[in-house]
Amino acid sequence: MPELPRKKVGIIACSGEELPEGTITRLAALRVLHQVRPEDTVTICLPLFLAGGEGDRNFARFYPTIAVDGCEKRCAFRGTEKYSNRPAAGIVVTDLIAQHGLDQPHGCRKLDAAGMKAVELTAQEVADTVDELLGKGLR
Repeated sequence: MPELPRKKVGIIACSGEELPEGTITRLAALRVLHQVRPEDTVTICLPLFLAGGEGDRNFARFYPTIAVDGCEKRCAFRGTEKYSNRPAAGIVVTDLIAQHGLDQPHGCRKLDAAGMKAVELTAQEVADTVDELLGKGLR
């Protein structure tokens, strides 16, 4: 019997450099990709995706994708939807910060303690969404 490829979830993070929340999205996506759910996730490069990267666009067309945006502009979600398929889920860091009553993060290149707490919260939200999309823990 042929071996079928393992189903994975794509993570496409905001590329916003001007806000701490953009840094938070990228650090959270990397944490999930390398530490929290390495066997279940792949990353999608938003700039390459927007520039026409067919491999990334095709992945998002056929596999579930989570857009992780820093702010209400939702560039990752909208870009994925426009050029490929509607993401299976969207997470907005500013919404998470407000919902959990976290302090406003500061720093774009080097986050303060509030920013690092937001990274942890965002990574956990992404990991929980990965589990949900893959049907883990539902048995």
